[in-house]
Amino acid sequence: MTAGLSPELLLSAYAQGIFPMASARDATELHWFEPRLRGIIPLDGFHISRSLARVISRETYSIRTNTAFRAVVEGCADRPETWINDTLFRLYDALHALGAAHAVEVWQGEDLVGGIFGVTLGGAFFGESMFSRAPNASKVAMAYTVDRLIRGGFSLFDTQYLTPHLRSLGGIEIPRLDYRKRLRRALGQQAEFTAPPPATAQSILQRRTQTS
Repeated sequence: MTAGLSPELLLSAYAQGIFPMASARDATELHWFEPRLRGIIPLDGFHISRSLARVISRETYSIRTNTAFRAVVEGCADRPETWINDTLFRLYDALHALGAAHAVEVWQGEDLVGGIFGVTLGGAFFGESMFSRAPNASKVAMAYTVDRLIRGGFSLFDTQYLTPHLRSLGGIEIPRLDYRKRLRRALGQQAEFTAPPPATAQSILQRRTQTS
């Protein structure tokens, strides 16, 4: 199924609740997954700790959207083991060109130090991966991504799996059947990732629902 896999077919797979991963960067095939327990971040339950709130309020980093999409994907793949292979690089580039894949970037001066990218379909955002090259950069990216999703009319932030890092930010696991129901609702909604204007640090912090 990897050979000739098109962006449109990939979006069809997402709409059915399945997603691809490669076993390694140099792998030539993709494997398809639909976890029994699905990781999501409830948009009304994203957790900003006091320490993260201080980082955001200091505006240590600047945030941009879709100015360096490929660089964010490369940053996510820049690790000893990655599931992003050449086929997925090609597909994500194609989805970005179609307006169906987006990146939130964290910059420190002229250096890209963190970010997150994902695929959008209806009111669903399928978060693919994130990276950090500076303290709290990936957490800041998550905070700005959640804010953009809320303001853009999204209802589902799919993280595929739940890691301890995502759990600390308010991520939860839900059963496959529950996920499918949420996905169906989200696919019937209209949302736009690029519509909201850039957020301010103050607006981000006003949306927080928890502190620690």
